[in-house]
Amino acid sequence: MSPLAGPATLTPLDAQRTTSVSPLISPALLREDHPVDAAVAKVVHQGRAETVDILDGRDDRLLVVVGPCSVHDTEAALDYARRLAAKAEELRGELHVVMRVYFEKPRTTLGWKGLINDPDLDGTFAVNKGLRMARRLLLDVSALGLPVGCEFLDPITPQFIADVVTWGSIGARTAASQVHRQLCSALSMPVGIKNSTEGDVQVAVDATRAAAASHVFAGINSDGLAALLTTSGNPDCHVILRGGSAGPNHDASTVSDTLGRLRKSGLAERVIIDASHGNSGKDHVRQAEVVRELAGRIGAGERGVAGLMLESFLAAGRQDLALGRGGELTYGQSITDACMDWDTTEDLLDTLAEAVRTRR
Repeated sequence: MSPLAGPATLTPLDAQRTTSVSPLISPALLREDHPVDAAVAKVVHQGRAETVDILDGRDDRLLVVVGPCSVHDTEAALDYARRLAAKAEELRGELHVVMRVYFEKPRTTLGWKGLINDPDLDGTFAVNKGLRMARRLLLDVSALGLPVGCEFLDPITPQFIADVVTWGSIGARTAASQVHRQLCSALSMPVGIKNSTEGDVQVAVDATRAAAASHVFAGINSDGLAALLTTSGNPDCHVILRGGSAGPNHDASTVSDTLGRLRKSGLAERVIIDASHGNSGKDHVRQAEVVRELAGRIGAGERGVAGLMLESFLAAGRQDLALGRGGELTYGQSITDACMDWDTTEDLLDTLAEAVRTRR
C-alpha cells in the first residue's frame, strides 16, 4: 500500500480552532487491501434482493435487523455473528436476518463515537485503523453467509464500506438532514430512515420521498478526491418507527397512520419497527415485550410491518467505558445502549418465526 502523505499545514486563517488535519486512507486503497470475493458478493447481492422483495410484499417473511447497539470488540462481534448465522439459517423460511454491525455512534452530547472513529477506545482517534477493522469485520461476517446492516452517520464513510452492506439506516438525529437524504439517494442498498428523536414521523416520510429522487451533490470519489456525485434516487428507502421523547409509536394506530402518510406521498407502504430506543424506553428488558406484542399482531394477520430491529449482544445490559483509563470490559456486553442477551434473542427470533407461520 502506498504511504500516506504527512499532515497538512494550516494557514493562520484556518487554524483558529482546527488544531490538525491528518491524512486519511483512500477508499480505493482500503478496498484493495480488503477486497470482496465472489462468495461475499453473492451474500450482499442476495441479501439486498431478498430485503427488497420483503419490503415490496413479494416475500411474506419478516426482515429482522439484529445485533449490538454498536461494535466495540470485533472478536465478540464475530462470536455473536457465528451464533446468529446458524439461527438465521434455521429460520430462513420465515425470517430474513440481517446482522446489525454499527460502527458510528451518534451522540446527543458527548461520548465514544464508535469503532471507526476510536477503535482503541481511548480517545486517540486512530481512524485509519478503525476503517480497516470495520471493513475486515464486515467481510468476515458476510463470509458466514450473514448479510450486514450499518447506520451511515458520516457522509464520507460509505465510500469505504458500502459495497459490503446489505441494508443501511439513517438515524433519528440525521433524518432531517439534506446531506443524508442525498446520500440515501446514492446508496445501492435499501435504507431505513428513522422518525425524529421527538417522535415526528413525517420527517422520516419526507426523507424517504427526498431519497427516492435524483440529486447532484459534492462528495469524494474512490481515490478520496473531491467530486460531484449525480444520483438516480433510491426507491428502496423506508420508514423506521423508533418511538420518541413523547413515548412509543409501535402501536397499530401509529403504524396505520404512517402507512397513510406514505400512501399520500405516493410512496410504498412499508414500515420497520425498532423495538429499542423510544419504543422500549431504552430498557432492554422491555424490548422483549415490544417484540412479543408485535409477534401477536403479525400472527393475527397484520401486514403493515415489514420487519423489526433489535439491539442484542452476547451479554445483557450495558457497561460504562471510561475513555483513556483502560481496564477490563465484560466480554460481549454493550458499551453504548443496553442490549438483550443471546438466549433472549434466540427465543424472540423463534417467536417471530412462529408468528409468520401463523399468519400464513
